[in-house]
Amino acid sequence: MSITRRAALAGLMALGLSTPAMAQAYPTKPITIIVSFAAGGPSDVIARLLGEQMSKTLGQPILIENVAGAGGTAGAKRLAAAEPDGHTLLIHHLALAAAPALYGNLGYNTKTDFAAIGLVNTGPMVIASKLALPPQDAKAFFPYIKQNAEKLTIAHAGVGSNSHLCAVLMSQQLGAKFTQVAYRGTGPAMNDLVGGQIDILCDQSTSAIPQIQGQKIRAYAVTSAERLDVLPETPTMTEAGAKLDMTIWHGLYAPKATPAAVLDKLNAALREALKQPAVQERFKAFGTSTFPEAQWTREAHAKLFAEEIEKWAQSLAAAGIKPQG
Repeated sequence: MSITRRAALAGLMALGLSTPAMAQAYPTKPITIIVSFAAGGPSDVIARLLGEQMSKTLGQPILIENVAGAGGTAGAKRLAAAEPDGHTLLIHHLALAAAPALYGNLGYNTKTDFAAIGLVNTGPMVIASKLALPPQDAKAFFPYIKQNAEKLTIAHAGVGSNSHLCAVLMSQQLGAKFTQVAYRGTGPAMNDLVGGQIDILCDQSTSAIPQIQGQKIRAYAVTSAERLDVLPETPTMTEAGAKLDMTIWHGLYAPKATPAAVLDKLNAALREALKQPAVQERFKAFGTSTFPEAQWTREAHAKLFAEEIEKWAQSLAAAGIKPQG
């Protein structure tokens, strides 16, 4: 859309002339969901699952576009510059809220450039290692990595990603400094963990569980308050004697100027997708779940997003981390 057309659309919307017509016609073409990480990672898996279900409600194909890089900020920047017509969306996790505390020049305003559509799912991280690492359980693992931190590599999907934030918190809690290895997504990182090229990965349960159940990696702890039903033998961090409470959540976003009626239509399609037994069962198998239905509103998503921006700003500042250029 040219600047002139965008300005004309904004003018019509301000007059209240085009919004009902736009909402009634929407969507008029395929919808793209941007995933800020590589294909095969947790966000990618969830985006494809939701896209399949939401397309049935919206009557248009939903395409997945992986825009990996810069800890998820490249994909966010792509959305911020997109036409605000509801045909380009973004699925992202809490790293979107943490980004302002990590990057000094994002190219967008995290607080104002995104319109919340709805919360998707929530779940823990899983602390895992390659099978060749000596510790066999959590009681042996945490003392071992504390004593051998400088010799060990811990992977993450880029500064600001969930896996990076988890690595930072774990390093802070243990008072240990690991050699961090950055990837363009946790999918490639997981491949190298399975292959034994790296030692440790703190990953979302979504992608870690299949590898754990396939006995390709070893799980030591989950970052939730309670054990996961799908990993009953894996203790919580508290049970393992290490304090780290980190809950992951995903949300769906549109550009800030997207008409409210279009956002409402997208929210309705998302809610319908979240109700589907196929989605509920897949989430359960991933060790994750939907939010309570009362929190499926756009307002609940916007509220949590604002709170998380402030939470991570304080937490990362306390860890001595400053925004980088």
